[in-house]
Formats: sequence, C-alpha cells, structure tokens
Amino acid sequence: MVPNLLVDDISVAVRQHRDVLGLEVVMDHGWIVTLADADGHQLSLMTGDATASVNPDVSVFVDDVHAALAAAIGADVEIVHPLTFEPWGVTRFFYRDASGRVVNVGMHT
Repeated sequence: MVPNLLVDDISVAVRQHRDVLGLEVVMDHGWIVTLADADGHQLSLMTGDATASVNPDVSVFVDDVHAALAAAIGADVEIVHPLTFEPWGVTRFFYRDASGRVVNVGMHT
C-alpha cells in the first residue's frame, strides 16, 4: 500500500522528501514519482493522474485485480476509473470508499 500525495511542484516535493526522509526515487513517470527506502516503504508524489479523471489517495497492489474488481462491484462501491491496462505495465481500477477516498487497485501485468 502506497499513499499518493498530490503536489504542485513534483521536483521540489521529491527533493524535500529525499532530504527529510532519506528516500530514493524508484519510479519516475514525470507526473508521478515513487520514493522508497531500503526496507521497501514507499511514498508516491503526483501532479495529477495521467490517464484517470480523478486522483487516487492511495494505491494498493493485489495478486488478482480482476478478483478485486469483482469484490468491489459486489460491495457496491462506486467505480470511478474502469479496469484499464496502462501502458506502463499496470492493470488497475479506482473505487471511492464511503469517506470519499479514492483507492487505486492494481497489479503489475
């Protein structure tokens, strides 16, 4: 599970979190940068999602995104981004929970 922080200036945010927390860049798509430490703790910084109309608050990666989507539909939660194969090798969907938080559920494909 990785929190996603919406930022205005991604380069400034990356520098600050690297300097304060000692995190290193492990993924950089320009609009989203994921930082991590040696133990695998991660933090993502984003200016806005490149392919979705909403920005997720958190990303959760699962073993079977299709089963997770079926569970989300069964739980009657609002799907706010459909199941999508993204060009960077992730299949994902977003749902909105009862508190209004948007959860990005995905798996590497």
